[in-house]
Amino acid sequence: MKCFALMYDVVDGFQDKRAPYREAHMKLVREANGRGELVSAGAVGDPADGALLIFRSADASMAEAFARHDPYVINGLVRNWRVKPWNLVVGEPTK
Repeated sequence: MKCFALMYDVVDGFQDKRAPYREAHMKLVREANGRGELVSAGAVGDPADGALLIFRSADASMAEAFARHDPYVINGLVRNWRVKPWNLVVGEPTK
């Protein structure tokens, strides 16, 4: 199984603006993690200026579908997102 990195660039003031959408976003995250698709996720920066989500799947479509359904993306908190293959060299992604 391959790994894919979903990277978000978020709007200024993201941490304050995300509150109305956080519960729905976290539900999506927990469900994907529970199915074993999403292995790691979290904000990047302090204060957060992005996010990194690591998916394990046969191709990039799972990560792309996640982004398209993410309340943060739908509601304009993510300025840009992209999915790239992540070639894990050391370690093992966990469920």
